[in-house]
Amino acid sequence: MMRRRITTAGRCLAILAGLWASACGDQDNKVTASASQLSTWSQVQQILDANCTSCHTVGTSQARQSGLILTPDVAYEQLVGRNPTNPAALADGLQRVGTAGPVSLPTSLLWEKINAANEYHFTSDHPDYGTLMPPPPQPPLTYGELELIRAWIYAGAPEAGQVADPALLANEDRYSYEADDFVPLLAPPEGFQLHLGPFDVFPQGEREFFYYQGLGNDEPIYIDRVEITMRRGSHHFILYGFGDRTPTWALPATEVFRDLRDSTGYPIPANYLAMPFHRFLVGTQWPALDYSLPEGVALEIPPDYAFDMNAHYVNRTDAVVTGEVYVNLHTVDPETIQHTAKVVDFNNTDIALPAGERTTLERVFRFDEDASVFQLFSHAHELNTEFRVEIAGGDRDGEEVYYSNDWEHPPIVEYDPPIILQRGEGFRLIATYDNTHDRDIGFGLLSTDEMMILFGLYYPNQGEG
Repeated sequence: MMRRRITTAGRCLAILAGLWASACGDQDNKVTASASQLSTWSQVQQILDANCTSCHTVGTSQARQSGLILTPDVAYEQLVGRNPTNPAALADGLQRVGTAGPVSLPTSLLWEKINAANEYHFTSDHPDYGTLMPPPPQPPLTYGELELIRAWIYAGAPEAGQVADPALLANEDRYSYEADDFVPLLAPPEGFQLHLGPFDVFPQGEREFFYYQGLGNDEPIYIDRVEITMRRGSHHFILYGFGDRTPTWALPATEVFRDLRDSTGYPIPANYLAMPFHRFLVGTQWPALDYSLPEGVALEIPPDYAFDMNAHYVNRTDAVVTGEVYVNLHTVDPETIQHTAKVVDFNNTDIALPAGERTTLERVFRFDEDASVFQLFSHAHELNTEFRVEIAGGDRDGEEVYYSNDWEHPPIVEYDPPIILQRGEGFRLIATYDNTHDRDIGFGLLSTDEMMILFGLYYPNQGEG
């Protein structure tokens, strides 16, 4: 079965309240990758046992308040396909854990509650969901445990079978609620480093901007690994490039902060103009990322290249806070790679959204070569309510492989093993828009226009399949 690893660029990340109005944790409680023969649910149960079950057992006040028992005999039935008792989460249409695959990640309360790295979204957007779990100051789950649970939900939360790589649990790093413990990255032994900031983030507000920075490479380079580390308070960070056909007028000036909104929150339209020409490379909402492309795969970067860095920070304090980002691009000898990664850039510009109506658009894009797709990421604007991607053609025609209900910060989904498509097969993009304005909306470059784009990464199969 295909395993997926989902990072996200923001709000689409996170859920458990009414699930857990209070819970217990232990700093030394963790699940290791030693029991690789276990089903993924069994490993999820071990994570719950180590961090949650002591409070969610028959007779405890937490169990009575939340209506949730997490002992091994009933935990699956208590979690999966069940509605939460938290009124706000129930009103928002959440389940404790859904079984609908990609659709269920942003609508599972469990994920919202345990994803501590997204605490700014949780506390500001869902204050009525209760507290994060395990409750601070107890340490949150490790990034490896979160990745395993995330992949399990994305696969439909099955009780049997292994749908996530147990090796994910080897990552025992975790988010910290304590004071900023930011440590700059050392430059890679082979590669390039990008550095953004330090920069100020407005009090009681948000700051999102782009910053175009050149690499200084005088010849092609091949990237097989990306590291990112950020000061706390980051909502997301994304690294974009521009394609060969980008018009000169759309390329921004280098080393200039291009804020999307001013300090009062008012949009700055000129700084949106480059966005339709972006080509996604990598992104994260976690304070630290260490991502390697599939073994033997590297992304070719042309000479004299520059990246457009997109940082988004949230500041809920009354004082200016400092943001900062480091990015390491690790390079590899091209003689050692088997596949050169290519960019998926499927863009539907045929968009017509009548005023006051809800409209669903569908468009199929096909590959002109055999392709192994290992990453997908959608892009739309504020009228978009759902963005679905299905396989088009072949034995898996109609299989949904991607879902987003958050236009502003859609998930970045990695596929291991990759989605293998034959020439002539591709993806069916299905996007729904709710035009609440009194005028028709079409495709355009501004935030008040609309878009329907699927980005991603793939490599040619060369006879695989």
